Amino acid sequence: MALTLASRRTTRRLAADAGLLVVAAAFVLPLAWVGLSSLDSHADLRVKAPDGLTLDNFDAILTSEITFTPLLNSLVLCGSATLLTVVCAALAAYPLSRFRSRFNRPFLLTILFATSLPITAIMVPVYALFVQVDLIDTTHGTVFFFTASQLPFAIWLMKNFMDGVPKELEEAAWTDGASSLQSLIRVVLPLMGPGVAVVTVFCFVMMWGNFFVPFMLLLTPDQMPASVSINDFFGNRGMVAYGQLAAFSLVYSTPVILLYVLIARRLGGGFALGGAVKG
Repeated sequence: MALTLASRRTTRRLAADAGLLVVAAAFVLPLAWVGLSSLDSHADLRVKAPDGLTLDNFDAILTSEITFTPLLNSLVLCGSATLLTVVCAALAAYPLSRFRSRFNRPFLLTILFATSLPITAIMVPVYALFVQVDLIDTTHGTVFFFTASQLPFAIWLMKNFMDGVPKELEEAAWTDGASSLQSLIRVVLPLMGPGVAVVTVFCFVMMWGNFFVPFMLLLTPDQMPASVSINDFFGNRGMVAYGQLAAFSLVYSTPVILLYVLIARRLGGGFALGGAVKG
């Protein structure tokens, strides 16, 4: 009986390990294809070692028209929209976290519902509205829409993180003459640094990889971000420059990786509020 039990446990463990290996392969193989194909002058859809290592694919894409201008456009769009989203989310989450009202719960449920709306369902009326108010084909108009689309989930996240900061710390600041805005900026936000970092990364990544919104709202090729210009590597009649596409994908992923590395210290930190209200 004991032998049968041990055999079953071993079988389950092996099945779990096999399942994990399959999942790992699903993540590793695309990354391996990108890395290998970027160095292969004859890259195709197969994951294979390059016939000879070459940097020709990078030389072909590292131009102002193909890479630098679209990346700059992406940084302006996503950086501005992320900053605006984080600021607005903090200001909106503060009263929801600190003040009790019978409208809090319905408002939060409305926000949660807004996060489930598919963006494709609202693009037609948004496009018509942007045409009417002269925001179509403008960077600031796209920034506003990016911000509006990310705000619901950003507010929800920010409010949950803000709930973890004891109100007693703010009351001490109020006693010293600080206003609500000053206590938010000087007490609450510094203490919820990891939460602000999470919201920042989430918003930036969601905007950085968004193809549909800038494709619909921007018309001038010089204003297109990298998420749209990557489509240029898919030529007519199924002709795709796989090597250049892989090289561009690596360059395109670099800002997101750098952002994560820069704030990884914040993401790994805790609120450190265990003894803040003692005594």
